[in-house]
Amino acid sequence: MTRQFLVIGVVWFAAAVLVSITGMVAMLRPPLPQVVLVLLTAMVLLAFWRSQAFRNWALALPLRALLLPHMARFAGFYFLALHARGELPRAFAVPGGWGDIITAAAAVALAFVPRSVPWQAKAYLAWNIFGFADILFVIITAARLALADPQTMSALLRLPLSLLPTFFVPIIVASHVIMFVRLRRMNRLRSK
Repeated sequence: MTRQFLVIGVVWFAAAVLVSITGMVAMLRPPLPQVVLVLLTAMVLLAFWRSQAFRNWALALPLRALLLPHMARFAGFYFLALHARGELPRAFAVPGGWGDIITAAAAVALAFVPRSVPWQAKAYLAWNIFGFADILFVIITAARLALADPQTMSALLRLPLSLLPTFFVPIIVASHVIMFVRLRRMNRLRSK
């Protein structure tokens, strides 16, 4: 089953790269990029809730594996660099960039917390709440600024950042939801 879902992920990633290389993503005007992001996120979450095989696979992943997609959030450094060059607005790049950097760095640290420590689940929950709030802030701020002035957010529609709305952000949002479900189940099992 793992192989099947990995193949789907690779094909999706390749498609995201292809539509970016061809310039199709860069041609999208608000609210289309936001619609694409919402649809892709909804598809992943719908697959999680509707496909027993996918749900079982996702829930069986080690918690550390759910941290992996969040390494893409080190893109926050690139947000800051683009802001310094005047290519992204401060209202998005600075809080979103630092929030993503903190989330990614904390994910790296969390990956090294031994399973045996009694506070591991609480640490994952705290990280997940912060990371989920951050990604929602990033999505909402990007949408708000793009709708007000599409040109200010055009860097998000060109490679490499175009892979965020077309691939990474839907997976990041889904991984947060899956982690909430996992942590809730772990808490139920411990309380029995």
